[in-house]
Amino acid sequence: MMNHQEALTLYIAAFVAELVKSGVEDVVVSPGSRSTPMAMVMAEHPELRVHIHVDERSAAFFALGIAKASQKPAALLCTSGTAAANYYPAIVEANYSRVPLVVLTADRPHELRDVGAPQAIDQIHLYGKNVKWFVEMAPPENTAEMLRYARTVCARAASMAQRSPAGPVHLNFPFREPLVPQLDRADLFELSERADGFVNIKPGQLGLREEEYREIAESLNETSRGIIVCGPLEKVDFPEAVIQLAKKLNYPIIADPLSQLRSGMHDGSWIIDTYDSFLKNEDAKKALKPDVMIRFGAMPVSKPLTIFMKENSDARQLIVDGGGGWRDPALLSTEMVHCDETQFCESLTPSINAGKDNQYFSLWKEINHLTRSRLADINEVDELSEGKLFYQLSEMLPEGSTLFVGNSMPIRDLDTFFHFNEKNIRVMANRGANGIDGTVSTALGAGTLSQPLYLVLGDLTFFHDLNGLIASKLYGIDINILLINNNGGGIFSFLPQANHPKNFEKLFGTPLDLEFGHAITMYGGKYDLISTWEHFISTFKQNTDAKGLKVMEITTNRDKNLTEHRELWDSVSQEISRLLEG
Repeated sequence: MMNHQEALTLYIAAFVAELVKSGVEDVVVSPGSRSTPMAMVMAEHPELRVHIHVDERSAAFFALGIAKASQKPAALLCTSGTAAANYYPAIVEANYSRVPLVVLTADRPHELRDVGAPQAIDQIHLYGKNVKWFVEMAPPENTAEMLRYARTVCARAASMAQRSPAGPVHLNFPFREPLVPQLDRADLFELSERADGFVNIKPGQLGLREEEYREIAESLNETSRGIIVCGPLEKVDFPEAVIQLAKKLNYPIIADPLSQLRSGMHDGSWIIDTYDSFLKNEDAKKALKPDVMIRFGAMPVSKPLTIFMKENSDARQLIVDGGGGWRDPALLSTEMVHCDETQFCESLTPSINAGKDNQYFSLWKEINHLTRSRLADINEVDELSEGKLFYQLSEMLPEGSTLFVGNSMPIRDLDTFFHFNEKNIRVMANRGANGIDGTVSTALGAGTLSQPLYLVLGDLTFFHDLNGLIASKLYGIDINILLINNNGGGIFSFLPQANHPKNFEKLFGTPLDLEFGHAITMYGGKYDLISTWEHFISTFKQNTDAKGLKVMEITTNRDKNLTEHRELWDSVSQEISRLLEG
C-alpha cells in the first residue's frame, strides 16, 4: 500500500507536469511551510523557471509582469493565511487588464479549518469574482483516477486563464503533514498511463458570420466622417490589420499610447497621437464631429477623448471586443461586436470600398500636425520638466525597448508627449484597475523577458513598491528607472480638489520629503540625482549599456508643472482656433 508521502509526491508531480505541458514556463514562489510539497516538486522540473520572492504582494505583481510580457500564463505559489491575501491587488489588476495568472495557494486540510488552527483563514473563493475560475482541490491520492483529476484540473485552469478574455484562476490545495515529498524517483514527471496522457484544450476565438461582416461594411461604406479609436491592447498582429482597415475606410486612428500603434514599422500616416491636447478645444471638437466610431481595446487613457466620445453619443459607435466583455462605461455603444479584433479587421477590410476622398480625415491630420508643432515647444524649457522628459523619450530610447509607465501623471504625460516613431518600443502599464501599487514589481517581472527595460514613474508610486527592487538584485534584472519626484501627488494639481487649498497639501499633495538614494544603495543599485538636462542626457547614455539597477531621479515642482502644461495647451488651442477660423 502506498504511503502518504508517495501519494503526495505523485499527485503534485502529475499536476506540475501538466502545468508545464499547458504552456506555463514561469512560477513565482513565496517561501512558506504549507506550500512545501508543491514548491519542492516545481524546483525539480527542468522546464520550469522558479523565481523566489519573499513578499507575496510584490511577488504577485512580479508574476503579473511576466505574464504581461510573455502573453502566457505565469503561476504563483504561496503558503496559507495572509500570504494568500497579499496576492489580492495583483489579482484584481490581472482580472481587469485581462492577464493570465494561475494562482496556487496551499491550505490547511479540512479538519484544521475554522477550529482556531494557526495560519488558517477561509481561502474558499478568497478572490471572489476577480478570478475566472476557482477550484478547491481534492486531497492528494495516488490512484489513476486522482492523477487524471490533477492533470485535468490543471489543464482546465491554464486554458481558462488564457482563454479570451484572459485572466487569473485560483486553485486551493489542502495539504496534510508530513509535507516533504519524495524526490529521489527517476520517473517523477513520467505519466503512469498512455504515452501522451496530457489534456489538450483548443479554446478557439470569437468571430462573426460572413453576412454580418458584409452588413457592417455596407453601412461603413456610406459615411466618410468616421474614426477608429484604439485603446490599450496587446496583440502582435493587430497593428497591421487595423492599419489596413483604416486605409480602406480612409479613417484616422486615434491611438492610445498603450495600443502598440504609436511605435513600430507600420504606416504611421494614419495615426493621430496628439488628440489629448487638441480635443480640449471646442472649435476642434465641433469641426471633427464624427458620424461613426469604431473602438478596439480597453477605454483610452485620455479624458478629453472620453469626453469627446460622450459628447457624440448620437454617432454610431461600434465596440469590438474579442473577449466578449462590455467595456463601455459611458454606455455609448450602438453595436457591441464580440469578435477577435484582428480577425474583425482582416475579415471586414475586403468588403470596404476603397478610394473615398476624405476631407474629414485630412482635417484630423492637419490639426494633429499643428498640435505636434506646438507641443514641440516643450523642448525650449531649460529647467527639468516632466513634459520635456516624455517628449524626448521617443528619441532617446533604444530600438526595441520596453517602456513601462506608472499611473497618475506619467501615463497622462506619455499620452500627451509620446508621438509616433518607428523604434518598435513596447509600451506597458497597469491600466486594469489603474492603481499605483506594484508598479516596480510588475516592470521587473516584464524585465525577465523584455530588454532593454525602462520604467518611468512618480515618487509616490515608487515609494509604494520600493521593496519590489529586490528582484533586480536577486536575479540581475537590468532596469533603467526614471524617477519623477515632484514630492507628492502631482495629478491632484490638475483636478478640482486643487481649488480648495485649505487642506490640499495634507489630503492630496501628500509630500513625503524622501531621499531615495539610500534605498537604491540598499538594493545595490546605481543612483543619480539629475541636476540639468545635460546631466540627464549624459547619464542616460552611460546607463544604457550598464548592468543592474539604475535610477535617475528628476526633481520637479508641481506648481510649475501645472503652469507649464496649461500654457502649452492654451497655445495649442489658440493655434487651432486660428486655423479653423481661417
